[in-house]
Amino acid sequence: MDFSAFYEQAEQTALAPYIETLQARLQQWQPQQHGDFARWQQALDSLPQINISSVALDQPLVRVGAPSDCDDVSRAQIEAGLRGLHPWRKGPFEVCGVHIDTEWRSDWKWERLAAHIDSLQGRTVLDIGCGSGYHLWRMLGAGARMTVGVDPSLLFQMQFRAIEHFIGQQAVHHLPLGIEDLPPDMKAFDTVFSMGVLYHRRSPFDHLIELRELLRPGGQLVLETLVIEGELGQVLVPDGRYARMGNVWFLPSVPTLIQWLQKVRFKNVRCVDVTATTVEEQRPTDWMTFQSLPDFLDPADSARTIEGYPGPRRAILLAET
Repeated sequence: MDFSAFYEQAEQTALAPYIETLQARLQQWQPQQHGDFARWQQALDSLPQINISSVALDQPLVRVGAPSDCDDVSRAQIEAGLRGLHPWRKGPFEVCGVHIDTEWRSDWKWERLAAHIDSLQGRTVLDIGCGSGYHLWRMLGAGARMTVGVDPSLLFQMQFRAIEHFIGQQAVHHLPLGIEDLPPDMKAFDTVFSMGVLYHRRSPFDHLIELRELLRPGGQLVLETLVIEGELGQVLVPDGRYARMGNVWFLPSVPTLIQWLQKVRFKNVRCVDVTATTVEEQRPTDWMTFQSLPDFLDPADSARTIEGYPGPRRAILLAET
């Protein structure tokens, strides 16, 4: 896949010294080895070329084009191609009247944090674990100079490129890398988002240090993660799965998480939101037909997971370097 637009735009930012390293790591990526690559590539290639009349990136629904931009035949091709990239987990999107009702209402998360973060106007922004890129587009809509997302999932890369196919090349880039593939101690980003990642990492302190070293001096971290109600020092370490997820290592209390951030030298650490995740925010849809949160909660008590742990609560914390 072609990442030349990213290299070209990165040359004009603090990422310039790291382009050769990033290029070498992207050249090692071999998507064709994935068993579903050919099928997903076929779905991507089937998307028609459409003259798009408008793009809305500053609204809850990332909307590309209008129903009048194409006829019914082309719209059916669009829907068939996009459905070929099932399951769609982060969104929502709309392309020429085709509504992608994703598993997550990612716009709700954005609404919870947007009023609290520093302005993204003119900033170079990184989103760790960016999924299909919904928030990358919202960050651009909020005025970012360039947004970069990293996520090693091939499906998410294909979904991002499907939306980009209609929007066209913008200062938005999805790199099929993990945070461990980024050069150490870059100090190149004005804002770094880590949302829904921390509890998947075996070492919380290593992840927080990695995040700090990606930020320029005075840059802002936006951290969103699962938490529990509790006092300083309290952490839930699930015995086995949590909400049927096998890779959840820990859920700290908010005071504990604040202490962790301070311990690795973040400044002005504060929690701006704590919200219980509901089955209205995460649920199966026609575009994500697998099991979802309703299947992961205790049917007799929706405030607890199927394993008996406290139900999912997510906190948003801000901090500066």
